[in-house]
Amino acid sequence: MLIAFELSMPSNNSWNGRWSGEERQYVRVLNVGTSKKAYAKWKPIIDRAYYRYAFGDGWCAAVSVKEVDIATARRLRRITAGFCGYDWMIDSIRFDGDIYGPNRRKDVYHGPIDAARAALKEGE
Repeated sequence: MLIAFELSMPSNNSWNGRWSGEERQYVRVLNVGTSKKAYAKWKPIIDRAYYRYAFGDGWCAAVSVKEVDIATARRLRRITAGFCGYDWMIDSIRFDGDIYGPNRRKDVYHGPIDAARAALKEGE
């Protein structure tokens, strides 16, 4: 299974209201395996499809997640401009199920999604 992560900055606090990198595509494609275990882990992440992170200064990053085929993965890998130093967001989505960082700590309640996640863990 090939998973594409695409970075965007939908909200920013720049002088002209634009992100200087908005005309480029920032994509990472990962091969996460084809096992049933991999599918079970990645299905909820793909179904959610969109993750946001607010930096606290008016800027907000978003990462879109989707499954892609081999031809699309090859094309995305050719045209990408990297991930602009935000690979830690991909790691956070992979290992924590959401984007956590200095302005959004994992150990702090963040609303109904975290409440549902906590309820699921109690039922395990």
